[in-house]
Amino acid sequence: MPMPRRSWAGVVAVLSALLLVSAPGEAGGGKVRTGTLATASAPSPALGEAIAYTVYLPYGYASGTGRHPVLYLLHGRGDTMNAWTRVKDSLDRMIQTKQIPPVIAVMPDAPWSDRGSWYTDSRYTGSDLPGRPVETALTRDLVRHVDATYRTAPIREARLVGGYSMGGAGALRFALAHQDLFGAAAVLSPAVYTPLPPSDSSSRDYGAFGEGGQKFSDDVYRALNYPALLPALDPDLPVRLFVAVGDDEYANPDPADARHDLDFESAALYNAARRSPAVTAQLRVLDGGHDWSVWTPAFEQAMADLGPGLSVTPPAGLPAPLHGTQAADWAGGVAAHADGSSTVGFAAGGPVAGQPHAGRLDAVLTRTGQNGWTRQFGTAADERLYGVAALPDGGVLAAGYTKGDLDGRHAGNTTDDAFVARLDATGTIRWITQFGAPGTADRVYGLAAAPDGGAYVAGYTKGSLDGRNAGDKDALLARLAPDGTLSWVRQYGGAGEDKAYGVAADDTHVYLAGSATAALPAALPGTDAPGGLDGWLAAYSPGGERGWAAMTGGSGDDRLDAVAITTSGLAVAAGASEGDLLAVAYTGTGTRRWSSSLATPGADEGAAVAPLPGGEVLVAGYTRGRVGVAAGGADVLTARFDARGRRLAAAQYGTARDDAVDPFSEPNLYAAVTPSGHVAVTGVTYGTPEGGQALGGGDVFLSTVDPATGLPVTPAR
Repeated sequence: MPMPRRSWAGVVAVLSALLLVSAPGEAGGGKVRTGTLATASAPSPALGEAIAYTVYLPYGYASGTGRHPVLYLLHGRGDTMNAWTRVKDSLDRMIQTKQIPPVIAVMPDAPWSDRGSWYTDSRYTGSDLPGRPVETALTRDLVRHVDATYRTAPIREARLVGGYSMGGAGALRFALAHQDLFGAAAVLSPAVYTPLPPSDSSSRDYGAFGEGGQKFSDDVYRALNYPALLPALDPDLPVRLFVAVGDDEYANPDPADARHDLDFESAALYNAARRSPAVTAQLRVLDGGHDWSVWTPAFEQAMADLGPGLSVTPPAGLPAPLHGTQAADWAGGVAAHADGSSTVGFAAGGPVAGQPHAGRLDAVLTRTGQNGWTRQFGTAADERLYGVAALPDGGVLAAGYTKGDLDGRHAGNTTDDAFVARLDATGTIRWITQFGAPGTADRVYGLAAAPDGGAYVAGYTKGSLDGRNAGDKDALLARLAPDGTLSWVRQYGGAGEDKAYGVAADDTHVYLAGSATAALPAALPGTDAPGGLDGWLAAYSPGGERGWAAMTGGSGDDRLDAVAITTSGLAVAAGASEGDLLAVAYTGTGTRRWSSSLATPGADEGAAVAPLPGGEVLVAGYTRGRVGVAAGGADVLTARFDARGRRLAAAQYGTARDDAVDPFSEPNLYAAVTPSGHVAVTGVTYGTPEGGQALGGGDVFLSTVDPATGLPVTPAR
């Protein structure tokens, strides 16, 4: 409750438990399935006495067998465990409407230090308010008891701690100081003050922040408060915070203490927390004061935001080991070979496996398996890989761009040039072909092996490699013979910026996918521009003659990042449309067969397409939302579609940090079908793999995904 001494002592909600009994009610025209409230106690070795609590059990708990997430709800100063019982109706309704999963709510009573414990382990030794280890009792003894007594999941992803006023301060501390226990916190009108509480704050009166005979110690307070906790947080244990406060909270009459008004302090907390790599935070300012006119709707908003992320199953992680260096590294492609090995490509900021580092970013190819090898090559400038493709003889093709003289025939080059390299099964470089318009940028973003062992590459040029450049950038398609000879180059563009990101080929068709700006009258010749940034797909013959082209998307920003040819002969491209994953399928004659999307509240994008038996595809990319159990940041996203475009499954996996997307919010992920029918997926990660270590600066993962589940075959957890 409010912390100034002269403010009211708090809402004592004893009668609310009687008012919120488990009788059925009406909501939305139907009967509400109500949970139950009961009182119980937990033994506490730390306190030497029992902890009383009220527990909410969701409808059907008694007859069920499943496990449930748990909310720990802390009351304010002067209140009791009955205060939180008033949210029972909210829980009943939100569970029934599936806004949140069926949860257990535990509402402990905190009578210690004259109900002003601030949920800390007090060091105060005065006889009037002897200090008690309240924090230890609730975070260890109570949690152990609840996990042993009820059908819970003893993992941090299944626990949320919430509180208002003093309880809000306690919830914040529990979430930040006990990341191993809690994955989320609802922090309502938190009585947190920085750097110290105002002189009239009751946080100074009850010994919670005392030491010895002093009821309040500046040093103790600073050590327990959030500014001291944030820098020490572990980013691999992400914390989700929902901070809410009223716009009519108590206003301190002393101008010098206006900084300590709770609306101001809540905003300061939010702005400090959101800068921590371990925290994602939301802030809401509601109409009302320091009472339930704010806390009830704030609780519901907090649960709507945090509740769907509660899970009794831990997230699926990335498998170890990672590839790369202590410097910045980027994923550059993956190829699956007939012997079951894979070749993963990446750009490395340092030496790999004892190979010499030429400078800045080098191209690296690593073959897995018994006869594995690593080959690193580059110049003193940057080399980036954007595609690796398997060859029938066990060799590989790799493509990307260089800012130097990679093939030994471009002395003095300082601008981006496209390159393609061929390596044999032992990792020996057989040839490198570098090409581009002198003095301008030419980049390759996509690679496909040609049926004869040659290559098709896709990207863009700012120069004139095939007639005059139509605008800022033109999409680029080039064909290389098996000996590395550049057979032909095609440019395709309008007046704006046009890029190709993906290419796929068979005996009769070559498909190109990319993005185009909406320059009038059309972004690309032969198409209509929907607006914004548009995705497009174009068909060419093996000889380089363009056939049809089609735009995708709407009036917002859209792009197609990858394309593959299915076993039924369709060209399936994937990317994003206005923030949602988009997959489209076209016949060889340019008829759109189907279009499907996957949408979450966060950003979703497809970056690779792997053809599966029966005309199905697995689209891999990233999501900042939730289709399964979110690991944190951006996760790897997989979505399986049948031959008609119906989504059969979707999943996500990753680390606590960003995976499959780089710091520029560009997808950085590739996929290839293995001989066993699984899908090899590689991408960039900024987190720590399960059972391994992060190398630093951004590393590259390689996982083997089961198309049936969309998850790694052997998750480490």
